[in-house]
Amino acid sequence: MALMNFNSHGSQDLYPTFLTAQLGFSKNASTVTNCVANIGALVGGVVAGHLSHVIGRRLMILICCVLGGAMVYPWAFSTNNASVNAAVFFMQALGVQSSWGVIPIHLSELSPPRFRAFIVGISYQLGNLASSASSTIESTIGERFPLTGPNGEHVPGKYNYGKVMAIFMGCVFGVLFIVILVGPENRGANLLTRDPDEEIAAAQQAYFQEKNDHQHIEGDAQP
Repeated sequence: MALMNFNSHGSQDLYPTFLTAQLGFSKNASTVTNCVANIGALVGGVVAGHLSHVIGRRLMILICCVLGGAMVYPWAFSTNNASVNAAVFFMQALGVQSSWGVIPIHLSELSPPRFRAFIVGISYQLGNLASSASSTIESTIGERFPLTGPNGEHVPGKYNYGKVMAIFMGCVFGVLFIVILVGPENRGANLLTRDPDEEIAAAQQAYFQEKNDHQHIEGDAQP
C-alpha cells in the first residue's frame, strides 16, 4: 500500500506546480488539466476494477504498471496544452488510478473475514502515511535540476519537475511491478464471515423461531 500511495501521490501532488511553474500554465488551465486527470482516474478505475474479475487482480495491476510506465515520458515531457491533457488523462486511466480500481477487492480478498475492515483500513492509512512525503521528496530532488535560460544561466526558483517526476514514477512502477508479481492473490474468496451453508441454516433457524414465537403469541391471545 505504500507503493500504491507513492504511485498516486507521486503523480498528482507536484503536478499543479509542474504545470504552473515549469510549463507556464495559468491557474485556469492547470485546473482544467487536473480535472481531465480526475476524469481519466474515474474511467480507469471502473474499467480496471471490472476487468480484474476476469483476468485476475495481480495481472490487472501488472498491466497497469506496464501501461503507466509507457505513459511516463509523454506525461512528464509534453509541453503544449492538448498533449499535456491527453497524457495526463491516459496516465491516470491506464496506469495510476486504474490499478487503484483493483485494490479494494484485492485487499478484501486477502484479509481474514473477521478482521477485513480493520486490515483494509489500517493498511491503506499506513501506506498513506509512508507516502505523505512524496511531494517533498520530489521537490527536494528537483532542486538538483534547475532550469536554464537562453544563455545557459540558472533561472531562480525554476526547476525541472518533469524530469524528477518521471524518474520517481519510473522507480515506483518498477518496484510495484516486482512486489505485485511475487505477491499473493485470492480472487473469488468468500467475503462472508461465515460459511454460506451456515448463513442459510442461521436464516432458516431465525425464520422458524420467529414463526413459533408468533404462534405462541396468537395462542396466548385466544380466550
